[in-house]
Amino acid sequence: MRNFAILAAVILAIVILASVVKARSKPYDESADAKAILQTALASAKTDRKPIFVIFGANWCGDCRALDQAIKEGRNATLIAKSFSVVKINVGNFDKNLDIVNAYGSLIKQGIPAAVILSPDGQIIYATRPGELAEARQMGEAGIYDFLVGVTRRTGIR
Repeated sequence: MRNFAILAAVILAIVILASVVKARSKPYDESADAKAILQTALASAKTDRKPIFVIFGANWCGDCRALDQAIKEGRNATLIAKSFSVVKINVGNFDKNLDIVNAYGSLIKQGIPAAVILSPDGQIIYATRPGELAEARQMGEAGIYDFLVGVTRRTGIR
C-alpha cells in the first residue's frame, strides 16, 4: 500500500510539473491586449531609443515556439537584448489581431512566425518577407542568428 501511495505522489508531481512546463512554453499571451502592449512598447522605445522587434505568431505553431526559444538563448539573446525591445503578438489561427498585422503588410500570408521591426517613432525599419521565418525550426539557432545579424547590418541597427 505504501508503494502505491509513493507511486501516486510521483505521478501527481509529474502531471503538475508537465502542466507548469506546458504553461510556460506558451510564448504568446492569448488574452493580451496586443494594441495596448504595442503602444506601451512604442512609448518606451522613445525613451530607450531601441527599435521594437514585433513578432507575430501563435502558441500552436512549432516554428513560432522555436523562434521564441532561440531568441532567449546564447548569442541570439545577447543580440536581441542589445539591439531590440521585443513584442510578441498572438495571431491565433490567423483570426486574431489581424488589424495589427495588416497595418504592416501581409506578413503572415505565407506562414508564421513573421516580424516587423519598428523604429522608436513607429516607422517600419524592416518587415519579413512572407514566409521568411516560417521555418524557424529548420533554421535553428545559427540560422536565426544569421537572420538577425543580416537585418541589423542592412538596417544599421546596433
